[in-house]
Order: sequence, then structure tokens, then C-alpha cells
Amino acid sequence: MIVLRLPGGLSLRLRPRALAVGLAGALIALALAVLAVGTGDYPIGPADVLRVLAGGGSPTDRFVVTELRLPRLATALAVGTALGLAGAVFQTLTRNPLGSPDVLGVTQGAATGALLVVATGGGSAALGGAATAGGLATGALLYALAGRHAAAGHRLVLVGIGVTAILTGVNGWLLTHAPLTDAARAALWLTGSLDGRGWVNALPVLAALAVLLPGVLLASGPALRLLELGDDAAAALGVPVRRIRLAALAAAVLLVSLAAAAAGPVSFLALTAPHLARRLTRAPGPNLLPSAALGAALLVAADQLAQHAVGGHQLPVGVVTGVLGGGYLAWLLAAERGGRR
Repeated sequence: MIVLRLPGGLSLRLRPRALAVGLAGALIALALAVLAVGTGDYPIGPADVLRVLAGGGSPTDRFVVTELRLPRLATALAVGTALGLAGAVFQTLTRNPLGSPDVLGVTQGAATGALLVVATGGGSAALGGAATAGGLATGALLYALAGRHAAAGHRLVLVGIGVTAILTGVNGWLLTHAPLTDAARAALWLTGSLDGRGWVNALPVLAALAVLLPGVLLASGPALRLLELGDDAAAALGVPVRRIRLAALAAAVLLVSLAAAAAGPVSFLALTAPHLARRLTRAPGPNLLPSAALGAALLVAADQLAQHAVGGHQLPVGVVTGVLGGGYLAWLLAAERGGRR
């Protein structure tokens, strides 16, 4: 166990393997980011990309990197980090490996907020705010419906499945009653896409991460690890169970809502990144830092596949994460079934 002493009497405890996986994931994400910025119709070598990021480079390289490609990349890194971290929190709170914003209905709530804007004739500028509000409202509804049983993970999952079913029906109705051009725009957003994303999309997620990532890691991380022992055991060890659950749930819901507002509902990433982190670290616990780093690396890699896998066509990144994430989940279920045999 590595203990990092921080100002203010705070400390961060990390297992060496978890720390190594987190650092490796962050380095992979950064390496993929450099390659992604240099890839396109106007190729730029990694050395030239680094030179531009350091403040140098030719005017053309600076324009292509900073104005055309870097905003999209920053959005991918921010959204991937937010979804990976939120997925780890959700799976810890529910004590369920399938606990994710897709299952609990937060993603569908964000989609409902965006579709309400489309159905009422609102512009694209309002989509992000409406998606954020929809996700936050859904999170509050989940906690209210779970009531005093919100601390029980299985109750939260069951309520989330019901809310997801309701919102899926509402979203389908809103989509069919929207004007044709608006419905097509909404359908692309619902798939999850990074196409055309700029700093206006990335900055809210980056700001939320700057505040919530240290808070979740330092304040909630140790308590979340104890919550996996059970509520009674955690309370006996001095953990304020209800307060920690509410704070962690609020942070995760806000991250998912802002991520959906920035890139649409990118499916399966919040489910896959924590699973992959747990398998690589081989350690119990929420694995918050590895999940966040791997979420960023996975989304950058998926975006590159979406742009270049089909010659002459760009796929929405949500299609790639859905195919890869669904395939990974099917493989996990098959492997678990084979192990039981």
C-alpha cells in the first residue's frame, strides 16, 4: 500500500498495481491523443504535434492542431475520464458489476432533456443545458424513489431499471413526434458523437473534473472502499454511510450528465472501463483512478476507430463503444459461465 500525504491532513492510499495501471492508462491516453491530433487529411508527425503543444510549430500546424483537432480531442479525454470515474462510483454504490448510468437511467434522463428541446423547437445551443438538467433530475428522482432504502444497492438498481424503461418509452415518443430534420439531428446526438465538438463542449466537463475528481478520490475514495464491506461494517468503522452515498451519487450523476451534454449518451463506456480496471489491477475496491484513466484511453481509441475504420465515412463514436462494449460484456458473461462449469 502506497500512502500519499497531502496538505490539510488528507492522505491518498493506493495499491502499487492500481497506481501502475492508472499511470499506464493515463500515458496510453496521452500517447493516443498525440497520434490522434496528428492523424487526418493533413498529417502531422508526433514531434511536430508536441512542438505545437509547447507553443512552437508552423502557423499551419498550429491552426490545424489548436483550432481543428484539439477541441475534439479534449472533449474525448474529458468525457472518457468522467464516464470511467462515474461508472466506478455507480458500481461501488450498487455493489453490482452491471451498475452503470445506462442501467440506472441517468443517461436516458439526459437524452430526455435534450429531446424535449428538440420537440419544442429549441436550438442546438440549448441541448447541452437540457441534457445536463435531465440527467440531474433523473438522479434526484432515483434517490427519491429509493427513499430510505437508497443506501441498499440492489434497491437503487431495481428503481433504475424501472426509470430506464419509462424514459426509453418517453424518448421514443418524443423522437417520433419531432419534425423530420430535428429528429435526424436528435438521432445522431442519441448515438453519441464527437463530430464538430469544440471548447464550448469540453470546458464544462473539464471544470467539473477539476473539482470533483480530487474530491471523489480523496474524500469519498477511502469510504467507498469500506462500503464494499457492507453498510453495517462501514458504519461500525465510522463511515457516514448515507452522507457518503449521497455525495458520491451526486458527483457521479453530475459527471454523467455533463458528459452526455458534451458528446451525447456514449454507451457502455461507464460499464466497460471499471470492469477492465478491476481485471488489470486484480484488486477489490472502486479502482477510481484506473477507471478514469482507462475511460479516457478507451474513448480516444474508439474515436479513432470511428473516424478511420470505414474508409470515406465517419461513424458516431457511440456506435464503436456500443459494439466493443457489448462484445466485451458478452465475453465476460460467457467466461463466467464457462468458469462455473
